[in-house]
Amino acid sequence: MSTPQQSVEQRLRLVEDKLAIYHLIASHPPAADSGDASYYRGAFMADGTVDLGGGKTADGNVAIGAVVERPEHRAAIAGGLCHFAGLPRVEVNGNTAVAISYLQIVTPNRGAEAVNVPGHGATPGFRIHRAGCNRWDLVRTADGWKVKRRTLRPMDGSAEARELLTGAVAATGSTPR
Repeated sequence: MSTPQQSVEQRLRLVEDKLAIYHLIASHPPAADSGDASYYRGAFMADGTVDLGGGKTADGNVAIGAVVERPEHRAAIAGGLCHFAGLPRVEVNGNTAVAISYLQIVTPNRGAEAVNVPGHGATPGFRIHRAGCNRWDLVRTADGWKVKRRTLRPMDGSAEARELLTGAVAATGSTPR
């Protein structure tokens, strides 16, 4: 996470930066699943971008927040939508950072036969609707870390998803900072 040449203050700042970025990214799933547009307006730069692939993009933090207010998204929430995120890999470089994370969209499997788990009841369970990888490009601002761009690609064997993942590791080698 740090090098011996760094001062205690530099190492502490790196830890604080990473914790702030973890908090920012970890807030995305509950905001998406509750339809909280204010998260997106606060978390993204005013000129931020979300690129979900397949031509689905939103530019500007207001437009990004409006995505979770759409009737289609509200219907998905009412149906049990769950964004399940993995811990991001974060690389801080001064006042910018890149984080790579995985995201699953999980939904109730209402059509399945219920399975009983001792001590936990019976349920038809859940299904993974989609799995993808995110690249979060972040900038340090006077108001803390903000997302400049979020790129999501499905983990479907496509070159785009592999490039996001390979780029995260290749940029820094195997040693985390």
